[in-house]
Amino acid sequence: MANRKAPDAPGMSGYRSRNQSGPLRQKRSDTLVKTIEKQYKTDFNVRGDMQLGTLLKKQGVASLNDLMRKQR
Repeated sequence: MANRKAPDAPGMSGYRSRNQSGPLRQKRSDTLVKTIEKQYKTDFNVRGDMQLGTLLKKQGVASLNDLMRKQR
C-alpha cells in the first residue's frame, strides 16, 4: 500500500510541502504560470511563460493562495 499525502490546504488542489514551523512553503516567484495552471487546473488568461512573481504583482496579491482565492 502506497503512502499518499492528502492535499495540504483547503481549497488548494495539489500537494504543497510545509516549512519546519508548520505553514505552507511559499511557491518560488520564478515558477512559470503554465506550470501552476497545469498543477491547479486553472487558467489565469496570461502567457504561460510569465513568472509567478510577475503575475502576483500584476494582480496586486501577495501569494499564490491569495491569487487562487481571487481567481474563484
